[in-house]
Amino acid sequence: MPAATALRRLLPKPPLWVKPPLWVAMYHSITDTADDPYRVTVSPVRFARQLHWLADRGLRGVSVGELLAAAAEGRAKGLVGLTFDDGYADFADSALPLLRRHGFTATVYVLPGRLGAENTWDTAGPRRSLLTEDGILRIAGAGMEIGSHGLTHVSLAGADDATLAAETRRSRELLEEMTGRPVEGFCYPYGQVDPRAIHAVRKAGYRYACAIDPGPHTGTYALPRVHIGEADTSWRLTAKRVLHPLRRRHPADLVPARYGPAVVGAS
Repeated sequence: MPAATALRRLLPKPPLWVKPPLWVAMYHSITDTADDPYRVTVSPVRFARQLHWLADRGLRGVSVGELLAAAAEGRAKGLVGLTFDDGYADFADSALPLLRRHGFTATVYVLPGRLGAENTWDTAGPRRSLLTEDGILRIAGAGMEIGSHGLTHVSLAGADDATLAAETRRSRELLEEMTGRPVEGFCYPYGQVDPRAIHAVRKAGYRYACAIDPGPHTGTYALPRVHIGEADTSWRLTAKRVLHPLRRRHPADLVPARYGPAVVGAS
C-alpha cells in the first residue's frame, strides 16, 4: 500500500464542502548545507530529488501567480507553488537549471534594496550573496515570477508607516522599473505579518502575499506555506502533502479578484 494512502486512512475526513488548500512550498538557498543554523538551505542534490518526487507523482511546480490563476479557473489540481525567499544568487546557477529540466517555474522574492549584497540579517549563519539586477533579469527572462521580499529584509509586523511604505510600495516600484513587468506578489520577511502590514501590501498594489503560518490572518494577502528543507526526503514530503489540508484551512476569499471567483483549492 502506498505511504500516502496508508497515512490518509488514519486521518479524519474533512467535510465534503472543504476543498484541499493550495500547496505552496517555501525554499530559500540551494547550495552546500554544511553551515546552515537556520535550516534554510537545501543542497542541489536533495533539491533535484525533491523535484523528481513531484514529477513522479504527476505534480508540476509553478509560480504562485500561476497557481492562483489556475485555482480561480478550477484547474489547480496537480499544481504546487514553488517559492524562494531572500533572492539568493545561487538560485540562478543551482535551482534554475533543475527547474527548467522539469519544465517547472517558481516565484523568487527578491530585495531591490540589497542588490548584490549579502544576507547580513542572518547573524548566526554564513554570508551568502544576493541576486544582482542582472541576475534578476536573467531568471525573469527564464520564466520565473519576480516578487518583492521588501526593500531591505526587515519585519513589517509592528513597523511604522514610513517603513511599511518603503518596504512595500517602493520595493515594488523599483522591481517594476528594473524588469519592465508588473510585480504582483509580496512575501513578508521572516513570515511575520499583522493587519497593518497586510493593509500596506494591499495599498501598494500587490495582488497577493505569502507568509508562513499566518493563523487568523490567512487569506489572499497572507498565504500559508510549507517549509521544505534538506531533511525532507520522499517520506517526509509525502507526510507533509497528506497533512497539509488539515493544517492549512483557507477562508473562502483566498483568490484575488483579478484571478476570478473567490474559490480556492484543487478540485
